[in-house]
Amino acid sequence: MKEMTEQEARLRLSAICSQAEHCSHEMVEKMRRWGVAEEAQARIMEYLTTNRFVDDERFARAFAIDKIKYNKWGRRKVEQAMWQKHIDSDIRQRVLDDISEDEYMAVLRPLLKSKRKSIRAANEYELNTKLARFGISRGFSFDQIRRCLGDDVTGMTGLDIEYTDGEYED
Repeated sequence: MKEMTEQEARLRLSAICSQAEHCSHEMVEKMRRWGVAEEAQARIMEYLTTNRFVDDERFARAFAIDKIKYNKWGRRKVEQAMWQKHIDSDIRQRVLDDISEDEYMAVLRPLLKSKRKSIRAANEYELNTKLARFGISRGFSFDQIRRCLGDDVTGMTGLDIEYTDGEYED
């Protein structure tokens, strides 16, 4: 691929950012792949942030809301995905703290209810264990999962386990 000039890269990235939210790391990676010089990358990033084409906090808010609402992810999985996108930890914390516990629970309850129908289990304990594993894999905390399973009509029989400091207690 032929190297792109600074002007071409700036115009192309401006167009990309006008269509959808992107984080600064994604823009830097694109410029690196295009062979844009490091000094030019810094100038382009300055232009993109000054003109609000790129705003990592705005991106993180949209990203978190989309992942929770459409992908049905929990806080931990969203946080990990934002870490992979090199979103600053202060921004990650602020964005995730702004999302209420009720929003996570509104996603988790129907998710577990739907998953319950497709799980084969010998008993209620095995069913709840499988549901807990599923919820954890989606990034929800064990406490959130336990509350949802406890709220469920079938209850949480057999899964009265409490997690404290790396050990499970009955």
